[in-house]
Amino acid sequence: MGAIDCYPNSKLKLQSMFLHRKSTNLISKAKEVALVAHPHPHIMPSPTIRSSAANLTRTMAAINKDGIGVDPHELDAIFEQKRSLRSKVRKALKNMDPILRSQEDNAIQNIVVESSWFKASKSLCAYVSSPALLEVGTSRIISEVLSSSAKERKKLYVPRVEDRNSNMKMLMISSVKDLIEKSMNILEPASVDSDGNQREDVMQASDPVDLFIVPGLAFDKSGSRLGRSGGYYDLFLKNYQELTKKKRWKQPLLVALSYSVQIIEDGAIPITPFDIPMDALVSPAGFIPISGAALRRCE
Repeated sequence: MGAIDCYPNSKLKLQSMFLHRKSTNLISKAKEVALVAHPHPHIMPSPTIRSSAANLTRTMAAINKDGIGVDPHELDAIFEQKRSLRSKVRKALKNMDPILRSQEDNAIQNIVVESSWFKASKSLCAYVSSPALLEVGTSRIISEVLSSSAKERKKLYVPRVEDRNSNMKMLMISSVKDLIEKSMNILEPASVDSDGNQREDVMQASDPVDLFIVPGLAFDKSGSRLGRSGGYYDLFLKNYQELTKKKRWKQPLLVALSYSVQIIEDGAIPITPFDIPMDALVSPAGFIPISGAALRRCE
């Protein structure tokens, strides 16, 4: 497999990193995720809402499957560290040279659409990028899927925010015309198609999804992801992973797209029991496998 598919790190080192990440991650102990959120998973809430969300999250995060309490004071420190890190990353993104941003957008999307794991996928969930939020672009990825012949076309599900309680659906689209503008000009699928029929919800689909293309504010090479504080993706991914276990389906590959300025030092992203780790990253430098599933894609 070519360099476009695998980041030039040794597999042994990555496997060790993944095992360490699994041993220290509290996600497997989380019993429930409860977040008081905001109108959209990409938009920061007001200080008042954020404070209420943090208080409720601290309470719920203190309970896990083993009945072991998580120190609320430790969670206070984690939330404060996350707020500080989000501020720094947003500043770095705003200061990013537009030409460099465009070059990295093209490089990242080229890596995705040319990769063996993308080509092999039959069904995927992907975010619709928003320029206003300075997210890595996904327009070419979405176009690549939707422009394929009907016989070869992958199923594509994109996010639709349902409420202020971190609930989000992934609905199937067959054309960019299926998307409508919401707040901050963010495109989301209408709940029904042009014929008035309900769109297929990935949670009710008869077949599993192979791949998730996930956004975020910051990432590290051990799989940690820093979102925008809404909890939408963490909750949705948790629910979908539980569904795949119940159905005995293969877990989808979780791949995050990241500008170079969004990848930070390992261990710098504080994690909580409800943070879902990524299997791999795609940066301008290439595909960075993290989990065992992602490592196997490089073999």
